[in-house]
Amino acid sequence: MASLRVIARNFTEKVLKMNQWALVTGATAGIGESFTRLLASQRYNIVLVARDENRLLERAFHLREKYGVETRVIRADLSTADGMTEVETFLHENKVDVLINNAGFGLNKAFTHSDIHDETAMLDVLVKAPMRFTHIVLPQMKARNSGTVINVSSVAGFIAGGTYSASKSYLTVFSESLHTELRGTNVHVTALCPGFTRTEFHERGKMKMTGLPNFAWLSADQLVADAWRDSQDGCAVSVPGRLYKALLILIRILPRSIVRRVGMGIRKKQR
Repeated sequence: MASLRVIARNFTEKVLKMNQWALVTGATAGIGESFTRLLASQRYNIVLVARDENRLLERAFHLREKYGVETRVIRADLSTADGMTEVETFLHENKVDVLINNAGFGLNKAFTHSDIHDETAMLDVLVKAPMRFTHIVLPQMKARNSGTVINVSSVAGFIAGGTYSASKSYLTVFSESLHTELRGTNVHVTALCPGFTRTEFHERGKMKMTGLPNFAWLSADQLVADAWRDSQDGCAVSVPGRLYKALLILIRILPRSIVRRVGMGIRKKQR
């Protein structure tokens, strides 16, 4: 009898989730792509947001075929006003149960040598877009008393490595403050702070990573699974991997002057 109740409950949860939607930015590769598969496997319908329309359509087709979920695609460059507005319009007009703010990129030039347009574009994608999208969905989630927002930050936010680190620091603190604000509700806000992860991120940013040992690399699928579990358990910050958990402890212990030098040293090695 008890087993029948469990089966009935699981069936009911699956039916309910078939009407739930997750929106993932930067959904065609790396951490974002891993999130689309994990959420689809849990019966969430998926809205994929990225710049490459061909890859969007390919990934959407794969999710429909493998997991039997519904998909929608939004081709949008989040460094532009039009791209941001495209996603905002969708969020205003549709119910989203899970928001994954993952889109991002890095620069391999020091601030004094970088292009200000590139710096501004990075802030738009890493800071402005997640803030604006979250500002739309949270009131809706609060009204339903359910929902999840995961902001993909980085352990780089705990060091001093240029405007990328500064942007990720914003995302982490932003998520922590929202987590506290929503305490006592069933709305979860979590900052995911991974370390070096095997994705296209470093290649796109033209960063040299050949000297990094294998043990320092994380698996996107594993860290996404860990982050989802942490978010549903009510964690404000998720730091995947024992190495990076230990590194975070060390960062908090060391004098800030040393942390600054190490952070900038890592930046120079990537150029």
